[in-house]
Amino acid sequence: MFLTRLIYASRISDAFESKDIDHILESARKHNKANNITGMLCFNRKFFLQCIEGSRDDVNNTYRRILHDYRHTDIIMLDYKEIVCREFSSWTMGYMPETSLTDSVNLKYSGTPNFDPYEMSGESSHLMMMELNALMSVDK
Repeated sequence: MFLTRLIYASRISDAFESKDIDHILESARKHNKANNITGMLCFNRKFFLQCIEGSRDDVNNTYRRILHDYRHTDIIMLDYKEIVCREFSSWTMGYMPETSLTDSVNLKYSGTPNFDPYEMSGESSHLMMMELNALMSVDK
C-alpha cells in the first residue's frame, strides 16, 4: 500500500447552503474513519481547499465521490503525490474556517491575505495547511 496525498480546490455551488458545511464535515469524518483517510479542510464560504491522505485507492475513491458532490463546482486538483507518512494523522478531517488569524498565513503563501486557493500552487497550499494545522494543534 502506498500512501498518497491529494489537494484540491473548489468553489461552492449555487445549491450550497450554510448548513452544508456541517453535513460535509460529519459525512467526511464518518467516511474517512471507515476508510483510513486523514486530512484537513479549509473553507471561507466561497472556496474549499482540502487535503486528503491515505492509500492510493481510498484517496482516489474519495476524490471521485467529491467530484460528484453537488455542493462543489470548478474542482481542480492542485497536488497529487505519493508520501512516506501522513501529515494530518490526528484528523479524520480537520477543519479551519477563515478567521482573522488566517489572514497572515494566507498572505504568507499567496499574493493577498484573502483566501483564494485558485491563486496558490499545490506546494503553497500544502505548506499553508501544514502551518494552519500547527496553529490548530496549539489550540488543542
